[in-house]
Amino acid sequence: MNFIKKKIIFYTAFNLVFLTIDVAKAQKQHTALPTPEQVEWANAEIGVIIHLDINIYAPNTFSYKDKNTLPPLAIFNPSKLNTDQWIQAAKSAGAKYAILTAKHGTGFCLWPTKAHDYHVGNTPLRGGNADIVRDFIKSCKKYGIKPGLYFNTNFNTYYQAGYLPMSDEKRSSYNKAVYMQLKELWSEYGELFEIWFDGGVMSDTKGGIATEVTKLIQMYQPHAILFQGPSSCKNLIRWVGNEDGRAPLPHWSTTDFTTSSSGKEEIIGLTGKPDGKIWCPGEADFPNRKKTAWNGGWLWHSNQEEHLFSTEELLDRYYTSVGRNANMLIGMAIDTSGRFPDADALIFKQFGKKISHIFNKPLAETKGEGQVIELVITDTPCMINHIIIQEEIAFGEQIRAYRIESLNKGQWSVVCEGSTVGHKRIHKIANTETNKIRVIITKCTANPLIKNLSVYGSNLVQN
Repeated sequence: MNFIKKKIIFYTAFNLVFLTIDVAKAQKQHTALPTPEQVEWANAEIGVIIHLDINIYAPNTFSYKDKNTLPPLAIFNPSKLNTDQWIQAAKSAGAKYAILTAKHGTGFCLWPTKAHDYHVGNTPLRGGNADIVRDFIKSCKKYGIKPGLYFNTNFNTYYQAGYLPMSDEKRSSYNKAVYMQLKELWSEYGELFEIWFDGGVMSDTKGGIATEVTKLIQMYQPHAILFQGPSSCKNLIRWVGNEDGRAPLPHWSTTDFTTSSSGKEEIIGLTGKPDGKIWCPGEADFPNRKKTAWNGGWLWHSNQEEHLFSTEELLDRYYTSVGRNANMLIGMAIDTSGRFPDADALIFKQFGKKISHIFNKPLAETKGEGQVIELVITDTPCMINHIIIQEEIAFGEQIRAYRIESLNKGQWSVVCEGSTVGHKRIHKIANTETNKIRVIITKCTANPLIKNLSVYGSNLVQN
C-alpha cells in the first residue's frame, strides 16, 4: 500500500470520528438535521413533473370554474401513449426521479379510482382497461427512475372544489373522495419517492383533512418526500417562491415553516433561515414551456413550440436551482397522442449532454474539514471556469459565509464568495488561470465538513 492510500484511509477514519462527535453536538444544540430520505432526495438533484389531463383535448372550451365544460370521457384516447418514452426523455436530461400528475385541476384521474366515474378506466383507451399511473410506475422501475405522484387536494373542477364556494355537505363529500383516492394511490402502487401537494393540504380548521392525510402518509408512505406536505410530517420540502426554476440567494435548507402555495403568484423572500427549526429544503419547479404558453406552459397545446425553453435556458436554470442548494424539477407536457413531443425531448437530450460535458470529469477534487481547504489542481497553471462546493448535509449546514481564492504567480485572488452552501453551490466564473484554489470559511457554527470541493475547465492554457 503506497503513502497516498494510507493518507486517504487515515483521513477517512479521522472524519468518521469527527462526524460522530459533531452530530451529537448538533442534536444537543437542537440543530435541524435532514432525514436519510432528505439526503437521498438532495443527492438526486434533478427531477421531472409530468403533466397530462383531459382538458388538453378541449383547450378552447374548458374552464376550471365551470363543471359543465369538462370534456367528455370519450374524447380521451391517446393512441400512442408511451410512458417508457416519457421516462427515457427524463433520464436523458439527467433526471433521477419523476412525478406524475395522477389528478390535476380538472378532477380527471389517470387511474381507475373507485371514488367516482370520471377516470381513465371509463375512456376508450385500451377498451376501458387503462391505468396510466400503473404504466408510469412500471416505466420508472424499468429505467431506474424513482417514482412520485402529484395530487391536488384543493382544486377539482369535477367536484367544484377550490374554484367556487362549497356547502358543508359538498365539502364533506369531497373530503371523503380525496381520502379514498389518496389511499388508493399510496397503498396500491408501491413505495413512492416523492408526493407532490400543489398548494399544500388544507387544515382541519379550514375544512380540510390534513390530520387524516398525515395518518395515511404514516401508514402507507412513511419514507416519501413531501412537497408542501402537512407540517406535522417529516421529510418535508418547500417551494422556492416562483415557477421559473430560480431559487433565491441565499437559500438555506432550514426554515421555521413550510409552504402551501398553489404557485399562481410569485413569493419573494423564501430564502429559508440559517438557524431554522426544521429541515425543509427547496424544490425549484418550472414547466419546459414558458409561462406565455397555454396553461402557463404546464399542459400541452398544439403549435406552441416557440414557447419551448432552449438548451441554454435549461442550463441557466440548472445553475439557479441545483447550483443554489435546491433541486431542479422540470415540467413535461404530454401531448394528445400520449407522447412527450419530439422537439421537447430533443432539447432534454441536448441539456443532459451539456451538463455531462461541463461536469462529467473535474480537473481536481478533494474533501475535508476545517475553515481552510486547499486544492492543488495541476503542477502547471490551467484554465478553470466552474467551482463546486458541497457540505456533508447529513450533519447540518454549518457554513454561513465563505470566499474562494485562486493562486496565480504566487498571489492569491478572490474569484467568488457566498453564504449558503448546503448540498451544492456551483460558481460559474470567468476563465481563471491557476493551479491551486482554496476555500476560506469566514463564518460558521461548527467546524465545517466539506463533502466535495471540485474545479472544472481545461488543463490547457492558451498562449
